[in-house]
Amino acid sequence: MIARLDTWLKRVPNWAVWLAGFLPLAWLVWLVVSNDLGVDPVKEIEHRLGKIALWFLIGGLVITPLRKFVGLNFLRYRRAIGLLAFIYVVLHLMAWAVFDMGLLLSQAANDLFRRPYLIFGISAFILLIPLAVTSNKASIRKLGANWRRLHWLVYPAVLLGVVHYLWQMKVIRTEGWIWLAVVILLLATRIKFPKSSR
Repeated sequence: MIARLDTWLKRVPNWAVWLAGFLPLAWLVWLVVSNDLGVDPVKEIEHRLGKIALWFLIGGLVITPLRKFVGLNFLRYRRAIGLLAFIYVVLHLMAWAVFDMGLLLSQAANDLFRRPYLIFGISAFILLIPLAVTSNKASIRKLGANWRRLHWLVYPAVLLGVVHYLWQMKVIRTEGWIWLAVVILLLATRIKFPKSSR
């Protein structure tokens, strides 16, 4: 069954992944247009974009364990998933900067000091910038082995993103702990323990 599913996945074109990736954004736009985001639409837009970004970031990290432990190969879609994650991170940041801060730098700076969890989110964004810029074949050829080392930054970036998400909660809900547990588990699968000499 796994082999059949893997064969089917290989037939899915990249454009279908991109199309599916923008469906959450289309739904959010629909909710905005239909005025169906509750009493605080700005906060809802920010939170939804942030959570979608986390979904894609974690989705990108799940690809290697799925191939290694399950036998499903999503590697050909990793670039699309990673870039979709970055796009949603940018949209999340823009929603805060434009709708919440009104593009006022002084107000944004005050907000950073008032809500330190924002620093974790912006730090995650900064770490993701070089990954997005080098997500192309030319960069892979130019950087060689350093490309893989550079893209390890996705792990601290995701961890910072989850901390940002948890910290902004007044009370950490079950969903938040699940996010953290999943990220820690994914990080654990990438740790190479030294082999025993016995």
